[in-house]
Amino acid sequence: MENSSMDCSTTILQLPDDCLHLIFQHLDCSCDRESFGLTCHRWLQIQNSCRRSLQFHCSLNLLNISSLSQSTSPSISAFHLFKLLNRFQQLQSLSLSGCTDLPDSGLTQLQYHGSKLHSLNLDCCFGITADGLALVASGCSSLTILSLYRCNVTDSGLETLSKSCLALEDLNLAYCSLVSDAGVRAISQNCRQLRAIRISYCKAVSGIGFQGCSQTLAYVEADSCKLEPDGIRCVLSGGGLEYLSVLNLSWNICGDGLTAIGSGFALRLRVLNFRFCRTIGDATIVMIARGCPLLQEWNLSLCHEVRILGWRAVGSNCPNLKTLHVNRCRNLCDQGLRALRNGCKRLSTLYIMRCARLSSTAIEIFKLSRGDVEIIEDEIACIAPKQAFRF
Repeated sequence: MENSSMDCSTTILQLPDDCLHLIFQHLDCSCDRESFGLTCHRWLQIQNSCRRSLQFHCSLNLLNISSLSQSTSPSISAFHLFKLLNRFQQLQSLSLSGCTDLPDSGLTQLQYHGSKLHSLNLDCCFGITADGLALVASGCSSLTILSLYRCNVTDSGLETLSKSCLALEDLNLAYCSLVSDAGVRAISQNCRQLRAIRISYCKAVSGIGFQGCSQTLAYVEADSCKLEPDGIRCVLSGGGLEYLSVLNLSWNICGDGLTAIGSGFALRLRVLNFRFCRTIGDATIVMIARGCPLLQEWNLSLCHEVRILGWRAVGSNCPNLKTLHVNRCRNLCDQGLRALRNGCKRLSTLYIMRCARLSSTAIEIFKLSRGDVEIIEDEIACIAPKQAFRF
């Protein structure tokens, strides 16, 4: 009986791979998960196949962007990436942000092991060009999130990408100085599931590339761009926009260039950032206040040309407004604050600081009358509402 019992015994090493996968996935301690592969080659393979995310230590999450230079930034070579992508072949998320010296050839393995990737971060990979994007396009057809912040990508690279990565939902092109309306057009026409795009500081983008964009497009960040009035209309052409940031909009769209936002093209708009748009006047504010009934957050900080007519329009026509930024607005006076106090019934937060024409008495009356509103008089009020939006 003893021998029979010993013959029927089973050790953990004899468990099938499915069971080992379940054991690994139920390990709560990170130390245990990291040590799992040290047992034997088979367990190492189990550990490798379970890894879904990879982020290098040179990530911008860990480095100050001002420190990124050839002399100080960590170096990730094409060989390192080759070895790691061969080892972890089930990755769904890969961050190479801050790999400033990584060449296009470093992405070669994505052709073979990128089919399961949903998220790819190439922020500040200055060596990645259109050739690198072609490698991404050929192997990462399942991408939904791609960040190319400060990369040297071109319109031709974006066109190649757009023809393969049809599932793309979130694209960051901020500070990509070589990108123009042609690249934006390729993305907006081919990636019909696109929900968010960032084109801030892309000086060659006027906005016309968005013409005919999908109604799924809900989030556009275009800070310090040279958008034109026709470009604004194109950005809104899909009809699904919920978040629009045009912080520090170029001077060439002053006057009534933004009235299209309130002309029935942005009925779903919830967050609008006009900070530093110094030339935006009452006509634009009145149109938007009347034409965007779902607006919940509006940043009008440093919008010096908004006067009593504009403030009255905000108070009377923004029933869903919850957060309002009015920092350093030179022409917000006591009458304007009274209009906001009497209107905006759902207002919960008011960022207000250094408004020269406002009396301390008017602010105190507002506080007494609207105890439901949090008044914030701090520099934090200058921050754009980028974290307030959720899909």
